[in-house]
Amino acid sequence: MSVDGVNLMSTVAEQRILSLSKSDKESYQMAYKQRCLISSLHFTESQAAERLTQTLALSAIMNCSISGEVPEDPVVSKKSGLLFEKRLIERHISEYGKCPITGEPLTADDIVPVRTGKIVRPRPAQAASIPGMLGMFQLEWDSLMLANFAMEQQLHTARQELSHALYQHDAACRVIARLKKERDEARSLLALAERQIPMSAQSTIAANASVHSNGKPAADDQLGPGLRNVRPGISPNILDDMTECNSVLSQQRKRRQISPTLAPVDALERYTQISSHPLHKTSKPGILSIDIHSNKNIIATGGVDTNAVIFDQPSGQIISTLSGHSKKVNSVKIVPRDDLLITGSADKTVRIWQGSDDGNYNCNHVLKDHTAEVQAVTVHATNNYFVTASLDGTWCFYDLSSGLCLTQVEDPSASEGYTSLAFHPDGLILGTGTTGGLVKIWDVKSQTNVAKFEGHVGAVTSISFSENGYFLATAASDGIKLWDLRKLKNFRTFTPYGPDTPTNCVEFDYSGSYLAAAGSDIRVIQATSVKLDWNTIKTFPDMSGTGKATSVKFGPDAKYIAVGSMDRNLRIFGLPGDDSAMEP
Repeated sequence: MSVDGVNLMSTVAEQRILSLSKSDKESYQMAYKQRCLISSLHFTESQAAERLTQTLALSAIMNCSISGEVPEDPVVSKKSGLLFEKRLIERHISEYGKCPITGEPLTADDIVPVRTGKIVRPRPAQAASIPGMLGMFQLEWDSLMLANFAMEQQLHTARQELSHALYQHDAACRVIARLKKERDEARSLLALAERQIPMSAQSTIAANASVHSNGKPAADDQLGPGLRNVRPGISPNILDDMTECNSVLSQQRKRRQISPTLAPVDALERYTQISSHPLHKTSKPGILSIDIHSNKNIIATGGVDTNAVIFDQPSGQIISTLSGHSKKVNSVKIVPRDDLLITGSADKTVRIWQGSDDGNYNCNHVLKDHTAEVQAVTVHATNNYFVTASLDGTWCFYDLSSGLCLTQVEDPSASEGYTSLAFHPDGLILGTGTTGGLVKIWDVKSQTNVAKFEGHVGAVTSISFSENGYFLATAASDGIKLWDLRKLKNFRTFTPYGPDTPTNCVEFDYSGSYLAAAGSDIRVIQATSVKLDWNTIKTFPDMSGTGKATSVKFGPDAKYIAVGSMDRNLRIFGLPGDDSAMEP
C-alpha cells in the first residue's frame, strides 16, 4: 500500500476511533488483552496502547459507511475520507451526485480503491455450534419482532395523522363552499339593490333597515317610515326582463294551438257538482277569492273569516290554514315558483307566504304600503313581480323576492278607488277597475294610463284578459262587458242576472275558449269572436242558499270548475267519475 494510502487510512482510523463509545473501547481493550494472554506476548504500557489503537483502527475502517458491513470491494472518498462499498457508492453517485454522509458533491473520480488481501472471512464463534446458532436465531427473531412492533406503532400513528388531516381537509372544503355560497348570495343581493335603489334612497334604507341583536332582520312593520316610503322605481333591468318575457310569450301565442285535451263543449254541458268542501269558519262564512295552481291540483281560497286556506283537490283535504290578517281576505294568488302565495286583505296589508315540504306556510313579508282596503292582487308572467290595487286609489308594483314596493301609482285626474286588477298575458299591460265603473288600461313600463273604457254602472268587480291577447271581460252590477283591445271598444254586453243583480266574477279559461261568470248562479259561455255570438252553454244553479257565488276558476284544460260562495263552501263541478279532472 502506498504512503498516501496509509496516511489516508490512518486518518480514517482516527476518525472512527473517536466516534466509538466508551463501552466499545472497553470491549476492544478487553478482547485485545485476551489475545495478548493467549499469545503470551508482553508489551509495555505504551506498546499495548499503540497496538490497541492499531487494532481499533483496523476494525473501524473496515465498515462501509452506507451498509455498516465489512465491504468486499472497499473504496475511500478523497474528500471526506469515508469508506464505502464500491457498488453502493457508485450507484448513489449515479443517482444523486453527492456524498451520502456529508452531502458534498462527489463523482466517481473522487473515490480511491483500497487494496486488501484476499482473506477468507472466518465463521463467527456463535455459529460454530448448534446452541450458538439457536441463540443467534433467537436474537434475530427478537430483533425482528421489536422492529415489527415499532413499525406497527408508526403505521398506527401515521394512520391517525392521515385521518385527522383528511377530516381537516373535508371541514375546510365545507367551510370554503359555504363561504363561497354566502359570498355569491351577498353579491347577487347587492347587485339587485344597486339596480333597484337609487343613490338618494340608499342612505334612508341603511338608516331604517335595522337588525335585531339576535341577528334576524327586522320585520316589515318594524322598519322606519323612511324605508316604507322609498319608491326606487322600476329599474331598466326589470323593464328589460318584462320586455323579453313579452316577446317570448307573444311569439308563443302566435304558434300556440288549443290543447287536444281541452274539455269539449258537449262535456261542459254535462258538468254537475261532484264535491263540496266547507273550508272556512261558520261564525264568519264566505269565500271571497279563489286561485288554482297551474301545475298542481291545489286551490287557494280567501275568506271573510280573515284566513286563507290551501286545499288539495284530489284528496279533498286541507293542506294548511294561513292566519295573520285581521280582516277579510279579498284576494289570493298562487305563485308556482318557490311555492308562494300572496294575499290581499281589508286590513290594508298584503302578505307573502312561503310553503314548505311539510305543507306549512310561513309569512315572509307583511306589506303596508296602502292606506285602505287591498281589493286585488295579480302576478306578472315572469313570476318575479306582482301588483296590488286598493281603495286608496293607488296600485303598487312589487319585487316578489324582496317584498320591496318599487313604485306606487296614483291617477291624479281621478279620486276613485280600485276594486279589481289583472295583468295582460304578455305582462306589459295592466287593467284596473274602479269604484265608479271605469276600466283603465296602463302601460306598466311608463306607469301611464293609455286607455279608458267607460260604460259600467257601479264598481267594476272583476277583470279577466283572454289568452288570445285581445279580448277583455269586465263585470259590474250592470252585467258583463267584452272589450276589443285592438280597437279599444266594447263589442258585446251581457246581463245574465238582470239589471238589479250584480255579476261578482268573470274568468277566461287558459285556452281562451270559455268564459265563466259568477253571480246568483254560475254560467259558462263559449268564447268565439267579435262578430259571432257568445252563447251560454251551461248554467249551474246556486246551491249555497245565499244566492251569491263570489268567485270562479277553471281547472287545467277546463276539466273542472271551482266555485266559491258566501256559505263558506268550495264547490267542484265536472264530469262524475272523470279521473282526468284530478290530474294536474
